[in-house]
Amino acid sequence: MNVLLVVHLVLVGVLAGEEFIVRWGVQPAIAALPDDAHVRTRIALVRSLKVVVPIVMVPAVLASVAVLVTAGAGEGLGWRIAAMAALVVFVLASFLGTVPINIGVNDWDPADPPADWKDVVRRWERIDVLRSSAAAVAFVLFTIALVVTTS
Repeated sequence: MNVLLVVHLVLVGVLAGEEFIVRWGVQPAIAALPDDAHVRTRIALVRSLKVVVPIVMVPAVLASVAVLVTAGAGEGLGWRIAAMAALVVFVLASFLGTVPINIGVNDWDPADPPADWKDVVRRWERIDVLRSSAAAVAFVLFTIALVVTTS
C-alpha cells in the first residue's frame, strides 16, 4: 500500500466526518436555538466553515483524482469510479447549492435577517443532506476500493 492511498483515504475520511458532524451534529443543535441565537450562530458558522471546508475539500478532491489516475485499471477501478462520482455529486451540490446560500448568509444582518431566512435554512438543509451523504458514500466506496486493491 502506498503513501498516496493512505493520505487520500485519510483526507476523504476527514471530509466525510466533517460533513457528517456539521449536518447531523451542529445543524440540529443550531435549529434548537431561539431565532436570534440561531441566526447569529449560523452566520458565525458560515464565516468559519468557508475557510475550513475548502482546506479539507480541495486536497481530498485532488488526492482522489490522483488515486483514480495512478491506480490504473486493475482491481477496484469500478469502486474508485463510483466513489469519484459520489465526490463529484458532493462538489456540485456544494458549488451549485450550499455555497451560494452561504454567500447570502454571510451578509445577513443578525439583528434584521431576511424575512425568508427560515425558508433559506430549510433549502440549505435539504441540499446538505445530499452533500453529507455523498461525502460519506465517497469515503465508503474509496475504502472498499482500497480493500479490494490490497487483498
